[in-house]
Order: sequence, then structure tokens, then C-alpha cells
Amino acid sequence: MKSRLFFGRLALPSWVIILGIMTPMISKPAKLNGEDRLPNIVIIYADDLGYGDIGCYGAKQVKTPNIDRLAKDSLRFTDAHSQAATCTPSRYSLLTGEYAWRKKGTDILPGNANLIIAPGRTTLPGMLQKAGYQTGVVGKWHLGLGNKDLDWNKEIKPGPLEIGFNSCFLVPATGDRVPCVYVENHRVYNLDPADPIQISYNKPLEGEPTGKDHPELLKMKLSHGHDQTIINGISRIGYMTGGKKARWVDEDMADVLTNQANQFIEKNKNKPFFLYFATHDIHVPRVPHQRFKGKSQCGIRGDAIEQLDDCVGRVLATLEKNHLTSNTIVIFSSDNGPVLDDGYADRAVQDLGNHKPAGALRGGKYSRYEGGTRVPFLIRWPEKIKPGVSTALICQIDLLASLATLVKQKLSPEAAPDSMDVLAALLGNSQQGRDILIEQGNGLQVRKGNWKYIPANLPKKKKAKFTAELYDLQADLGEKKNLAQEHPEKVKELHTILETIQKQGRSRTP
Repeated sequence: MKSRLFFGRLALPSWVIILGIMTPMISKPAKLNGEDRLPNIVIIYADDLGYGDIGCYGAKQVKTPNIDRLAKDSLRFTDAHSQAATCTPSRYSLLTGEYAWRKKGTDILPGNANLIIAPGRTTLPGMLQKAGYQTGVVGKWHLGLGNKDLDWNKEIKPGPLEIGFNSCFLVPATGDRVPCVYVENHRVYNLDPADPIQISYNKPLEGEPTGKDHPELLKMKLSHGHDQTIINGISRIGYMTGGKKARWVDEDMADVLTNQANQFIEKNKNKPFFLYFATHDIHVPRVPHQRFKGKSQCGIRGDAIEQLDDCVGRVLATLEKNHLTSNTIVIFSSDNGPVLDDGYADRAVQDLGNHKPAGALRGGKYSRYEGGTRVPFLIRWPEKIKPGVSTALICQIDLLASLATLVKQKLSPEAAPDSMDVLAALLGNSQQGRDILIEQGNGLQVRKGNWKYIPANLPKKKKAKFTAELYDLQADLGEKKNLAQEHPEKVKELHTILETIQKQGRSRTP
């Protein structure tokens, strides 16, 4: 039986509300002290999802109806960026408002890394917490936990709770790295004390087979790396023993995380809340639930995208069910561009068909080109934002300063050193975003307006030397024609900008 929502004497199917057809009839925001309640904020942060991987950005072979419905009611950005072309630095920058390349140790972290965000510094959740929000993170973390020699069998701190979150339910690093357990607040979730966890990234541990020595035990073969401890028939990066009761099942991960995200919304529905929902999909290992296997036209990677879309739909449905849609800001984006073969032989390349994960962009994850950091970015707030398309240049790093302005929180001069206030662009009141962006992907690159500058790299060992590159993205979105020799003055200008921002230590003017 289809669910129905009642407005007076008129019964309407819930899908009508989701489609935005009845947007004017969505309930008004609650009042706090006589004023409109602060908007709830939900960031849905996909993993390795490319610019062209979803329908509202041009995908045809992969179906993403829930994300596309969200896009219909959103402001959709065509020049929005993650800070880096890999996960850890993008997440670090999103939460701190600082270019990750300014801080050592923010490259892709091992699963046993210590927390890289210092407790006490200004963060996105911490700023919102001070504004009166209940803050929670669910999903992939990959920013380290604890300090010194972390014991996974005891309290795990510092972590998200020490940098501004009220609660957390985490995948500590990535799905392809040990430990393959969830962490809830300060403890491994469902851990049996009689079966203690041991983790090593230096040497093998006795008691668990590895993919390298026992490939016959694998249900997903590897293509490179990922040949250490086998968990759930999949070999990982790193070694792990113990914690068998606490170990995740890859096929169930999307459901587990989405249920946790929805529980956070239900628990906090009567007060302003901020949810950072960092999905695991579509990162490797791609092991979608059985109900999604074979659903797409692009093999298992496409199936994982359709599973991601289902998770988005379930979160949106929870907001709708609780009459929170109207005054909730929903932001959907990705931590970097797409990758196909990322260590497992899952036929992502062979089954791609005509699908273009980066759309018309060049490059992808790890890349110096636009496909590395230009990602989908949707923002919906029915009370304030008109649906449409924006060409403004923005970066996820800008959310801290922009949302601080929205909720009337003044940032200290040292806080969020590279976060720009682009609130006018986010609200659709301006097509002007930030003027300059430093992209991070196999080095640093500079965006200024339509120009993209990639400095020359000196050869390292046997790696090839890169010459300087300059592209006019308005005329050449695919970065095919290098204009560096034709415009030496522009190369010099952008090179000077890069050096200046590096030396200054910050780019935001307090």
C-alpha cells in the first residue's frame, strides 16, 4: 500500500511531496524564541563518485532517480570542487576550512593512523555546535583516531567527539583497510572483550589467512595490492586478528550506515541538527547488497551507484516523514573524482560500456585534471533556495565560512584559513563564487576564473617530467589544448598566485 500524507482533507501520495510538486504545502519551520528555527543541515558525502556518474549530470546507463529528484529541487553547481583528488585531504579540508596540503600527514591515511585534526581548533561541526546544533557523523571517517599507540579494545579517543561532533558511528578508515569494524562514539561497536582486536600495518599477524598466500579463499579477486588479511572473503590493506563478532559484512554496510543516519535524524528531529553522512559507496571493495547486483547496465560499479542512490532516497524520505524537508539544507557531493580499477578485479573497466564516470572532464581520482576534483554538488533548501543551475566556482572547503555566516557565528582570525564565504552563491543569489582555487591532485594546480594552470613537475626517480600546462576551460573543458606557450603572461600570473598563497599560510582575509 502506498504511503499517503494528509493536508487538511486532502490526501496526497508521499512521492508527490518528494517530487516537489506540493512544495508550498510543506510545513513551516518551527519557532525558537519567536524566530524561525535554524535550518537543519545534512551533508551526504559520496565516495569516489564522478562528475558524470549520476543522471542529473548526464549519466544514461546508470539510474539515479532519488538523486535526480533531489537535483530537481536543488541548485546544481557545474563548477564545484572537492579540495583534493583523494579522500583524506578532501575530508580534512571540508571539516577544517584549511587546504590539506598546508599540513603534513594529510595524505591517504592507513587504517591505524592517529587523529589528524587537533582537538580545540575550529571545525565545521564545532562551529555549528556552538550555534546550537546537535551534530553527528555517520559513515566513512578516514581522518585517524586516537593518539600514539591506539588500543582498539579500549576507549578510542580523541576522535570525532573531541572535534565538535556529539555522536559518531564510523567506518574508521576505508572499506579496503583494516580494522573492518564500526566505531560508535569511543568504542568498537559490538566488540566481544574475549576476542580482542590486533591491528598491524608493518608485519603479518598469526591466525588469519592473507590474500597473497591464499587466493583460493577470495570471493573477490585482487588486481593490485589489497593482498593482506582476508575479511568476509575479501583481502584488505593491513593485517587484523580478533574482533570477529564486531566485523562488518560488506554487503550490509550501506543499509547499516543509512539506518544509523536515519536514527540520528529521528532522535534529533525536534532541535536543529547537523548530519555529516559519509557513505562508503562507491569506494572499493564494491560489494553491493544482493538486491542491487545486476541492477545497472554498468556492472558492479554501476550497481554500487544505484545502491548509493537508494541510500539518498531513504534519508530524504525520513526528512519528509518527519516534516523536516522545508527547513533542512541538504547538500550532496563527492570527496573526489571517479576511479575504475582501484585494486580489485571487479570488472569496473570491462563492464563500463558507454558510461563516462567523469563526463566530459579529463582525469579522475588522483589526477591533476578537472576530473580529479570537479564533482557533483547539489544544495536544496525549499524555504530559501530556488532550484536551478549555477556556474559559480566553489569548493567544499568553503562550507565552514559560508555556513558560519548563515548561522551568525563569527570566525576567529586564525580559524578556517582557506574557507571563503560564498553563501550568496550557495543560496543562488549570485553567480560569483570564489576568485581563486588551489586544487590538489598529484601536486597543486591553480584555478582563476576559466583558467587552469598546472605547474611543471621535476622528474622523480623514473617518473616522467611534466611540462607546464594552461587551459581555458570555457573553450576547452576537456583540457586537451595546452596554451602555456601561447600565454606566458598568464602562466607567470598564476604561478605567482600559487607561490603567494603557499607562502602566506592562509588565503581567507579575517
